[in-house]
This record gives sequence, C-alpha cells and structure tokens, in this order.
Amino acid sequence: MEALLVNYVEKSLEQYMRRNAVFLCERLYAEFPSEVNLQLLARCYLNNNQPHSAYYVLKGMEMAQSRYLFAIACLEMDLFCEAEAALLPVKDLCAEVPNGAAVQYLLGIIYRDTDRKNKSIEHFRKTLSIDPLFWAAYEQLCMLGEAEEAAVCFGDATVPCVQEHYLGNASSCLLIADTDHSSDSSQRFGLEYLSRSHLKQREGNNIRDICENNHGGPILTGAVRQSKNSCCSTSFSSTPSPVPTQIRGSLFFDSGLRRSARLAAGQRSLNTSQGSENKAKSLHASTKLSSETCSSTFCQGKLMETYEVAVSELETYEVAVSEFGATSSSSSTTDVKSIQHEIENTKLSSFISDSATIKSGISDTMKLLRTLGEGYRHLCMFRCKEALNVYQKLSSKQYNTGWILSQVGKAYFELVDYLNADYAFSLVRQISPYNLEEMDVYSTVLYHLKQDMKLKYLAQEMILVDRYAPQTWCAIGNCYSLQKDHESALKSFQRAVQLNSRFAYAHTLSGHEYVIMEDYGKGVECYQTSLHVDARHYNSWYGLGMIYLRQEKFEFAEHHFRQAYQINPLSSVIMYYLGTTLEALKRSEEALEMMEKAIVIDNKNPLPKYSKAKLLVTLGKLNEALEILEELKECTPRESCIYALMGAIYKRNKKYDKAMLHFGIALDLKPSIVDVAKIEAAIEKLIIPDEMEESL
Repeated sequence: MEALLVNYVEKSLEQYMRRNAVFLCERLYAEFPSEVNLQLLARCYLNNNQPHSAYYVLKGMEMAQSRYLFAIACLEMDLFCEAEAALLPVKDLCAEVPNGAAVQYLLGIIYRDTDRKNKSIEHFRKTLSIDPLFWAAYEQLCMLGEAEEAAVCFGDATVPCVQEHYLGNASSCLLIADTDHSSDSSQRFGLEYLSRSHLKQREGNNIRDICENNHGGPILTGAVRQSKNSCCSTSFSSTPSPVPTQIRGSLFFDSGLRRSARLAAGQRSLNTSQGSENKAKSLHASTKLSSETCSSTFCQGKLMETYEVAVSELETYEVAVSEFGATSSSSSTTDVKSIQHEIENTKLSSFISDSATIKSGISDTMKLLRTLGEGYRHLCMFRCKEALNVYQKLSSKQYNTGWILSQVGKAYFELVDYLNADYAFSLVRQISPYNLEEMDVYSTVLYHLKQDMKLKYLAQEMILVDRYAPQTWCAIGNCYSLQKDHESALKSFQRAVQLNSRFAYAHTLSGHEYVIMEDYGKGVECYQTSLHVDARHYNSWYGLGMIYLRQEKFEFAEHHFRQAYQINPLSSVIMYYLGTTLEALKRSEEALEMMEKAIVIDNKNPLPKYSKAKLLVTLGKLNEALEILEELKECTPRESCIYALMGAIYKRNKKYDKAMLHFGIALDLKPSIVDVAKIEAAIEKLIIPDEMEESL
C-alpha cells in the first residue's frame, strides 16, 4: 500500500495534479508516519503553494532533506532567521553545509536579503565552485557587482569538474584493461545473480527515477540521498520506490567496473531485493544514489541504451553457451572467451566514444555560458557597448531568444538609445509574448518616446499574461504617468511594491512620481527603500541627487550623484548633473572636466555641450564657447537658450548687432516665462556699456 501511494503521489506531482497529490500524501502519512513520507507531504504542500503547511509539518525535523524543505518554506514566508538555522548544520556551525550547491545558493540569498553582502558573495562563489553550471549564482554575483570574469567561472578548467560531477571519472573505464580474464565466465558475467529474466523484471520500472537530479538544486523529487565525489559534495534525490535501483546503477557503469566488483554489487542488490517486506517498503528511505550516477539531461537516454546493450549481450552469451555446450569443453571455453573479449572491446570503444561526446557537449555548454556570462557581467557593470558586442557573438538560435533580446534592449536603454531599445523589445514581444522580464524597462522606453498607444497596448497585453506581476503594474503606472495622471500612476507603482517588496525599480518609479508631484519627503523615502533592496540601483541615487539639487542642497546633491556615478561611470546624464552641481558649488574647473567626459561618452547629448559653453563663458573663453554653440545650433536649432547665450557672448564682445539678432531669435522660439524676462532684461541693457552695467 505504501509503495502504491508513493507512486501515485509522484505521478500526480509529475502531472501537476497538486491537489490530488496533497490528498493522497496525507493518506500516506496517516497510514505510514515516517519522516521520509513527511518530506513527500511537504513537497506536495510547496507545489500546491502552501508554504505555511510545509512549515508546520516540518518544524523540528532533523534530517537533511527535511531541513532543506523547511528552509524553502521559510524563504517563501520571509522567515530568514529560521531558514538560515535550518540550512546550517545542527551541531557545528562551522562545518560544511550539507546538500551541496543549492544550499550554498539559498544561504547566499538569505545573506543578501539580510544586508550581509560579504557572506552572500562568499556563498554564491562557493555555489559555483561546487557546481559550475549553477548560472543563478553567477547572475547574483553580477547584480552585486562582484562577479569574476566569465572565463574564470566557466573556463575550460571547469570541464573536468562538471564531467566528474555528473558522469563520474571517465578514466575508470580503463580498468577493464586490467580485468582478470582467468575468472570463470559465469562469475564474470554474474549470470547467477543477473539473469535476463531479472533484468526484464525491471524493464517496466521508471529508469528516470534515478536521473531526476537537478544539480543539487531546490526542485527535488524525493528524499535526499547524500553523496560525495572527489570534485565536490552535493546531494541528490530519487523517486521513492519499492524497487531496488542498485542493479540499474551498476549497469550504467558496467564497463567501468571490474567483473568481480560487479558480481558483488549484483549479489548485494539481489539479496536486498529479496529481504523482508518491511525492508522493501522502506527501501526508498535507505537507497543511496552516488553522484557518479547520471544526472544530466541525456542521462535517461544513456541508461536505456546501456540497459538494452546489457540485455543483448546476455542473450548473445546464453545462445553461445547453449551452442558450445554440444562441443568439447576446451573448444567451448576458448570460443566463449573470444566472445567475451569481443563484447568487452566493443563496450570499451563505445564508452570511450560516448565519453568523448559527453566531454565535447560539456565544453560547448561552458563556451556558451562564458559568452552569456561575460555579456551579462558587462551589462551589470553598465559597460553596455561591450555587452552588445559580446551578445553579437552568439549564434542566431541563441541570440533570437527572449532573454538575450531583453538584455540587448536593456543595454540600448542604458545607452539612452530608445529607438534601438524599442526595436529589440518589440522582437521580444514577437518571439516570447509570455515573457515579462524587463518589460518594465520597455514600458519606460515607450514613456520616453511618448508612444502613448503602444504603451497602452503593452500594458493590456501584460495584464492578460499576468496581472499579479510587478512588471505589469509598472507598465500600467508608466501609462498613467504619460497621461499626466500621477495619482493613478503612483497607485500602480505602489501596487507593484505590494506584489513584490524587493522589486527595486517599482520603489524608484514611485519616487519619480512623488518628485513630479513635488512631494520630496516621500520621494526620498521611496528612493531610500529602493537602495535598501538594491544598493547598486543607481537610478535611486540619481533621484536623491535631483531632489537635493532642486532644494539647492548642493553638497548632498554632489554626494548622491557621485554614488550614482561610481555605480554607472558611463552615463552621460549622471555626469551632466554632477557637473551642474559642481558648477553651482563654484568649482568650475571640475565641472568643465565632468562635462567633457559626458560629451565623450555621448556626443549626441546636447546638455553637456551647452553646459560646457556656459562654463567656458564663466572662465572667459568666449571664442571656444561660441564654437560649441555654433555646433549646437546646427543640431538643435529650436532651443532658445542657445541663441540667448550667443547673444550674451556677442554683447560681451561688443558686437551689439549680432547680440540683438540672437536675442530676437531666442524670443521668437517661445522660451519659458522666466527666460523671457531674462532675455528682455538683456536687450534693455544692450546699449549700456559693461562698466555701467556692472555698477548697476
């Protein structure tokens, strides 16, 4: 009964029949109350979005897998202290944490969310050292600004570790060369304990049960089976089953074991399967799956292939034995040995060939991760042009995917190239319309482009995909903000915060809306909350700097702009406002240097050029200022401030006709009321000598 219920619970989970899994597993645990069955019940609760139920049934359990599942439930409930205590060893807090890379990653998340950055970085790096394919850990390091080069984390040196981690040491196959061929043929093939009927009896069993490991990850399919290899320590899970899996495990690595060792393994496995009924029922709690067993996506196929080969060999051998039985014993022995040699040589060649193919596949995977990792690292460091160059190296199959194109769109957004960003994100919508990642950024792109209808359509599509995603409500908020409905926009951004309090961009957008509404106090609170979630969210540092600049608290403004500049040293916008703050602090030389950097970064941005011209006027370099303004006049002919500044320069050069001409053009371009007053005052004083003007 226990085995039947376990099988049906696993089947229900596999088919996403979560409610059925919960019901059956509750019956299972009521009838057979063991901690292993309790773990299965907790998995059902977690899959059914009932972390509170999993939390209460697992509280106080001490098995490694129970603590792991308990920690998952705690994280779902934001109980970081209890999650940390569950993941750390019970007795010695300094000892190595069980369960491998997944636990190290979860500890990194806990330390990140509890403002312990250094420990978080340490555990994310440890995750990658255990499992180089654990991309999520590298992603977190990139977001923290602490990632090593992708060539280090995903380099060729990691290939042997990955190979050994998932497939075992391929060199073990060479042990066949040293096999003692003097052993009796029946012993070498283990026919006394591994008959064809014995194999066929297991043919109906789900071989995938021992292949559903997930890099030691959080998605587990049964009780944890702790295991270690020479490269790293991790834990695996297998589907609880009353059928022994040791035989199948030995078949996969048949060619890598001495025949005598395989015989012993087969005998132990058969004896175990013929044990008492209680032992059979609890076998799923005691079976250990070595990390040398397969755990990759192609593992299931390899097992089936090896299984079929083994069956075929046994059939061939039995036929051979029956045929040679009619001949002399010496001739039979010689022929049997010849067949055995041929089989072993074939299997050795096949294993070596498969190992080479597997190694090649691992190398290709690591090469792909190197490219993706380097591009993502550049983007997180806001080296957007370098990121775009790296992504261009990808194959078209990889490049034309939602995730890559989203990163490309974000890179163009950071470069203030909104048209190319719009194009990249529009491709994302075509390729994967269900994808909401970075769609909040896309909504901001459309906001800057004043694409009202397109932004409305995007928001409606995102509502249809997932109305409970924070990205959806950010898009809705941007839509309202573009329509000048700032109250509704603010409510939308706050709704995004309610759905995910750690969504830093929603806090930042809320701060922007408060600034527009001139509620600077609440704007400061929103920006500070955003920085508490993500200290590298430079938009919030920039937002705080803008508030203090408007309040003429220039020292505070400089501090916050410099923080933003340290995080994103390639933003011409941040450089411009930092330079503006330095100008207000009467530090003209520093301000001029910052404006020149901004111009180098983005030659198309007119604001740093105009500010540079003003600073040159302040420093008395009028001719250089005129050259810059003449260039600006060609690029942006409708800006009244350019003509007003040129008029002031001509006035100081005593070229009153040109000064009057440019002042008149500035007025014709309909400047703001404040600028109109300044220009009219300048015209009135145009005929007054500078000495008299200064005396006034």
